[in-house]
Amino acid sequence: MPSTSPASPLGDVEFLPGRPPILRTENPGDAPSWAAEHREALRAVVAEHGCVLIRGLGLRDLAGTSAVFERLSTGLMTEREAFAPRQTYADGVYSSAQWPPNQPMCMHHELSYTMEVPALMLFACLTAPDEGGATGVADAATVLEQLPPELTDRFEREGWLLTRSYNDEIGSSVSEAFGTDDRGAVESYCRANAIELDWQPDGTLRTRQLRSAVVRHPITGRLCWFNQIAFLNEWTMAAEVREYLVEVYGADGLPFNTRFGNGDPIGEDVVQLLNKVYEANTAREQWQAGDLMLVDNIRTAHSREPFEGPRDVLVAMADPARLPDRAPTSEVTAR
Repeated sequence: MPSTSPASPLGDVEFLPGRPPILRTENPGDAPSWAAEHREALRAVVAEHGCVLIRGLGLRDLAGTSAVFERLSTGLMTEREAFAPRQTYADGVYSSAQWPPNQPMCMHHELSYTMEVPALMLFACLTAPDEGGATGVADAATVLEQLPPELTDRFEREGWLLTRSYNDEIGSSVSEAFGTDDRGAVESYCRANAIELDWQPDGTLRTRQLRSAVVRHPITGRLCWFNQIAFLNEWTMAAEVREYLVEVYGADGLPFNTRFGNGDPIGEDVVQLLNKVYEANTAREQWQAGDLMLVDNIRTAHSREPFEGPRDVLVAMADPARLPDRAPTSEVTAR
């Protein structure tokens, strides 16, 4: 039997093993007005549980969805440093990342490698796929607690290093990632955001940025495993994709890769362990057309499972936050 928790004036939030919290509502007809009326109650559910899936809103178009996103957030963000292209539908409203449907996007926290991160993610399903395609969620504090202390202690001390090589074939191009292809503007952005950059002889760009792997949640103070170490690592790629990229671009020219903070490679065994712990703590619910999901991006990681058939999920990154611990220091990581 499912358990429920009252979330007045919303009604009952339903809890089932292996699923995110679900709030069922009857189609209100005017979803933006409903969202405005219940904004604080919905955000309270997210604050308590890390996420909530609202079913029954009847979201069906861009205009209505954008209005709902705006009413539920304190501000929508313009994405910078995207790892994969997206289609921009409206200011702050995007398509899902353009990622092969047959390839999973493993657990991650959106833009966890940037200096200004979205505290809230909003997802709206306009068209549900025929099969698969769920947006899974996992509690970051629980994941941290279940990882080996010797591993998390090292990442707390050193942080994690993201390396990127931009090209026009794989991943985001320079202009897609930075909003411009002007070298001066890109260099200014990198200087302002603690990113090392190196223009290659062929005109392509390579970057390195050191970020914290563990941060304190700005509201609860709980330590969270907050990064994209596994997702952007070479060993998470399908073997045939990795082999192709290494053959074409070389081991140092992969579109993205992650390392320990001191530059040491992260072994395949470590990446497999991270993904195993994520999977053990994943809650998932298949999308239905009209669904809306709110996710605390710092407390809760999310993923995208492989799918078949058309899948139209709109995404917004919201509530920009500058965390005080974006680079590892002994003071920040002291328990």
